[in-house]
Amino acid sequence: MSSFGIAYRGVKAVALLAGATLICGFTFRAGGPPEDHYADYNAKPPLGNTVSVCHAHGCQKQMSFTFTGDDISDLSVLMDYARNSDTATEERRAIAYAIAWMERRVGPSTGTENDRASLGFMNASGQLDCVDEATNATSYLLVLQNNGLLRHHTVIRPFSKASFFKWPHMAAMIRTRSNSQVYAVDSGVGPNGANPAITLASDWYISEWGASSAPVPVPARPLAPVPAQPQFQDQGSNNLGQLVQQILQDEAASSRPPMMAGYDARRIR
Repeated sequence: MSSFGIAYRGVKAVALLAGATLICGFTFRAGGPPEDHYADYNAKPPLGNTVSVCHAHGCQKQMSFTFTGDDISDLSVLMDYARNSDTATEERRAIAYAIAWMERRVGPSTGTENDRASLGFMNASGQLDCVDEATNATSYLLVLQNNGLLRHHTVIRPFSKASFFKWPHMAAMIRTRSNSQVYAVDSGVGPNGANPAITLASDWYISEWGASSAPVPVPARPLAPVPAQPQFQDQGSNNLGQLVQQILQDEAASSRPPMMAGYDARRIR
C-alpha cells in the first residue's frame, strides 16, 4: 500500500474516533473498591451506620450523621414494601425510595434539606454538586449493603462521563450479582429527598458506543417529609407510619395486594 493510502487510513481512523467521542463522549471508569473514591476527594467512608455527608461542591464541607437502629429497621420495612417481588428490578425500585428517605432523614441535621436539583449554587453551603451527590449516595448504599438490605446488588466505585457537548457528571454505581450489569444511581436529578434516577450505566447521561438498552423506569412520586427530630410516639402495633401511609395512599387505586397488612413494628419517620 502506498504511503498516501496509509496516511489516508490513519486520518480516517482519527476522524472516526473523534466523531465517536463527539457523539458518545468519555467514560471515566476508575477501578478499585468504593473506598478509593473517598480518598480521591478527601472524604470519609461510612463507619458502621455513620456517614459523612458532603456538600458545598466536591466534598469541601462534610458533616457526620449516624443512622440509628430504628432508622435501619424503618428502611428495611420501607424497602420490603416498595418492592413488588424479590427481583433485582424491584430492588432498584426499593433503593430509589430508600435513598430518598435517607436524604430526608439526614437533611435537617446537616443543612442539606434545601438542596436543589443538579448543581444548585456553586460552592454554597447546603447545596450539592454531582461529586457530593455521588459520594453521599454511595455512602447511603453502603449502609444499606452493610446491613444486609441489598440482596441483588453490590456497591461499586462511582464514575463519571463527559463529552464535548456536556459537562462532566458523576453518579453512584451498583452492580447486579446475577449478571454483573452496572446501574447508575443519580440522586442529582432532583432536589433533596426526591427519588434518584436509576439507569443502566451504559445509557446514563451519555449513551456509550453500542448501548441499546432503554433506561430503567424509576418511581417519581415524592415521599412524605421526614422531621429533623423524632416527633411521634408509637400509636399501637398497627401504626404503619408516615412514609408507608403515604405509599399506601399513592397506590390505593392500584390492584397491588396490601403487603403491609397487620404490620407490627415501629413507625416510619
